[in-house]
Amino acid sequence: MVVLMSEESTHPYVHTALRYHEAVARLAPPEELEDFLHPDMVHTQLPNALFPAGVERDLTATLAASATARSLLTGQDYKVLNAVASGSQVALEVVWSGTLAVPFGTLPAGHIMRAHIAAFLEFRDGKIIAQRNYDCYEPLPA
Repeated sequence: MVVLMSEESTHPYVHTALRYHEAVARLAPPEELEDFLHPDMVHTQLPNALFPAGVERDLTATLAASATARSLLTGQDYKVLNAVASGSQVALEVVWSGTLAVPFGTLPAGHIMRAHIAAFLEFRDGKIIAQRNYDCYEPLPA
């Protein structure tokens, strides 16, 4: 993971958000990701090219999705362009890329997908209780 912010925030939740994205980027096992997540967490992905209706996941479904990603991708990278925090919330501006391990729809294995992401994380008891992602995927081949 690359952090491109001009100066990294000293806010503790920014540090936690960056560590969480580092773990996600290296396709860490669900048990490791669970350390960052509150038991009552909800992850919302707003409608996008992969999830036209959007999707909302609880902790169990979020961890299952991370396990699925481990089989779909050979690797992924997050470039954090910006991070700001206020109180118990962190906003990240991120550029994501992921290399497909297997064909996905019409995309062949080895294809690199890219998305520009705004992620909003809310913390409770030092852990992520809510994450909302606005994922804008670059055009997919027809």
